[in-house]
Amino acid sequence: MLFQKRLTPLGIILLLFTLNVGLTGCYHKKTPSQFRLPDSIQEAQISRRIKEADDSLKNKKPTNEEKTWQSNTLSMDLFAFRVKHHYSQGFNFVVHDDSLMLLRQQPEEVVNKMKTDSFAVRKGKSMVVADVRILPNDSIDSVWVRVATEDYAFGWSRESKLLKHVDPDDPISQFISLFSNVHLLVFLVVILLISVSYLMRKILRRNANIVHFNDINSFYPTLLALIVATSAAFYASIQLFAPETWREFYFHPSLNPFSQPLLLNIFLLLVWAMIIIAIAAIDDVRRLLRSGDALIYLCGLAGICAVNYIVFSVLTLYYVGYLLLLAYIYYAILVWRKRHSDTYECGNCGARLHRKGRCPHCGVINE
Repeated sequence: MLFQKRLTPLGIILLLFTLNVGLTGCYHKKTPSQFRLPDSIQEAQISRRIKEADDSLKNKKPTNEEKTWQSNTLSMDLFAFRVKHHYSQGFNFVVHDDSLMLLRQQPEEVVNKMKTDSFAVRKGKSMVVADVRILPNDSIDSVWVRVATEDYAFGWSRESKLLKHVDPDDPISQFISLFSNVHLLVFLVVILLISVSYLMRKILRRNANIVHFNDINSFYPTLLALIVATSAAFYASIQLFAPETWREFYFHPSLNPFSQPLLLNIFLLLVWAMIIIAIAAIDDVRRLLRSGDALIYLCGLAGICAVNYIVFSVLTLYYVGYLLLLAYIYYAILVWRKRHSDTYECGNCGARLHRKGRCPHCGVINE
């Protein structure tokens, strides 16, 4: 029996780790839905946004060399490339891997298997797109990108290889990239679930206040948890049904909820609502609870919100998240209404009661 008691927590931790490795791996390998928004519609929305934003590509009067990117048999319009690939000449990247190898010679020499030379660009170095060339006879990747480093060195790389080693030179894009890292997510998920399980056990044993279970007299914490769950489901839905729209946001992020295509506008409104409701919830918790209890409550609330984000952002990719979200919203509102419909309070322990009589918490008769 002693061996079993010691084995059980270890087994639970291993089960959680295995489950989350599987879920996180599926999350990043999941292909877009077959019911997704057609690329033509997404690209039309992106084009309209660029033109409405008075993008420099629209007003620029290109020279003959800049008007098209040419190869032996194929040319591509500058604006069309910007819409489809989300970047163009003059776009800034920063290396996020240990190093990126760039070709000194022309890409045709690689395609023709000629002898070439390359050089490395180290992590954290900035670079700018100087040129793009389309090589249809390259069986690996027909798009080649020429970049200029901050050390004034020029080099070529296949687009597929380049984008694996760089991020857009924008803090929001780098934040998105950081939290899309599989290994980081696995680590955070496992640590989070263990921490939340331990915290919930402590809170419930102390009969302390916690959202959904022994909540305070404020709807803001419940509303915050619901908004986080909804935002996570909506975020996964964009990646599932409109992946090109999300890629456009990744390359050109903005916190303005009225400057993006409709789906991203809704997502950004949810993010801003999350921030505002979080501030209101913290203020109410600080007002209704003592410092120690308030800290425990906020830790529990943060844990619930983190679990909501992980669960709904993963399960929505498999459509289960939509039904679960509806059930969660119904449960959360039902629990809150039931608790706050109580009209009496125990004179001994302070617990809220539906009616007069024996308190189910301390056993004292209230008349």
